Amino acid sequence: MRPIRPSPYPTMVLGTYQTDFARNRGRDGGTVAELIAEATLGVLEDAAVDASEVGSGHVGNFAAGLYNGQRHLGGLLVDAHPDLRGIPVTRHEAACASGSVAVLAAMADLEAGRCDVAVVVGVEMMRTFNAFDAQQGLGTAALVPDETDGVDWLWPQMFSDLGDAYDRRYSLDDEHLAAIARSNFDNATRNPQAQTRNWTLTDGHFDRSDDELNPVVAGRIRRQDCSQITDGAAAVVLATPAFAREWERRPRRDDGGSSRPARIVGWGHHTDQMTMAAKLRDSERSANPYILPGVRAAVTAAMARAGVDDVWDLDVIETHDCFTTNHYAAIDHFGITAPGESWKAVEEGTCDFDGQLPINPSGGLMGVGHPVGASGVRMLCDQVRQVTGTAGDYQVPGAQTAALLNVGGSATTCVSLIVEA
Repeated sequence: MRPIRPSPYPTMVLGTYQTDFARNRGRDGGTVAELIAEATLGVLEDAAVDASEVGSGHVGNFAAGLYNGQRHLGGLLVDAHPDLRGIPVTRHEAACASGSVAVLAAMADLEAGRCDVAVVVGVEMMRTFNAFDAQQGLGTAALVPDETDGVDWLWPQMFSDLGDAYDRRYSLDDEHLAAIARSNFDNATRNPQAQTRNWTLTDGHFDRSDDELNPVVAGRIRRQDCSQITDGAAAVVLATPAFAREWERRPRRDDGGSSRPARIVGWGHHTDQMTMAAKLRDSERSANPYILPGVRAAVTAAMARAGVDDVWDLDVIETHDCFTTNHYAAIDHFGITAPGESWKAVEEGTCDFDGQLPINPSGGLMGVGHPVGASGVRMLCDQVRQVTGTAGDYQVPGAQTAALLNVGGSATTCVSLIVEA
């Protein structure tokens, strides 16, 4: 086991911004450049930080070159404001965890003393393609061609395989997956920026036998088990504690009062083998009780760095529910139940909006939407809002400590962060 080295100090979060994930930017004639500019300017305004104070920028993105014919995204962040010209900007790619690794890189800049303020933007504009072609593009985050050749719906099939692994070792009732889906979509109705906030879903949409309203996509994965193809961006302003102390003494531009920052106190970053089959095979052969040990490693590293001794010290979790099986895995991998017993938390409502430890009060990737490069940053935005009491109708009362888990590919890249008020 490699040693867990704590960060020298917490990273402060001074502002957040998220675009409206329900908007179809491709249909509206928008561009990825416009999304980046909106998020950059929006987060600077929310943080009440001048562009001239920003020392570095980081862009999380998976496939703008594929979906939008646009690469070299760092220049687009600088284009958002003339006072950003000259700062170092880097684009980061780690499949669905692209946004989180961009956050980690910005944290490293601050800890190394390279700057006092960093802006992170996560962005993806996917609805330029139809659903099938969009998910085919996502297949490039798997091992090509070994995992991709001849597979129409790659990621639904791969996360169906995850469910099958649970079924073989512990048994899995698909009705528990249906309950997870319903919870996420219900939560999204409270979120004014969620893609599905105005959707009308009936019992039939979660019925595992309704092939019209809830058809099979691949294996045990049905339509409502899936996250959404989404256009969107999210952004945060990060800072050193020294800058944040000075910033807190500034008058707020809106109400004349002081602002309350959040802080990132723990992180975990684990990179595993590329293929899902290799991960599932090795965890089974090693008799590891966790189906995805890398996920568990990322979560426990973040908690250790944060000094969080027990999952019940958390008040809220935002997890990567690209499919219901991944959400199901997050429950036991966070330690809410023993390995293989996530079903207990589902049946007892432990992780419901009003449960003992809510998961995805925002609606998650299923309800909010999943613009791949933006999801990790969006999760951080939501956890900052939770611990600062600014989440509105989806606020978890009294939330002070929050965790997130962002997964890239078949849990090849896993990032977990712990956020405190």
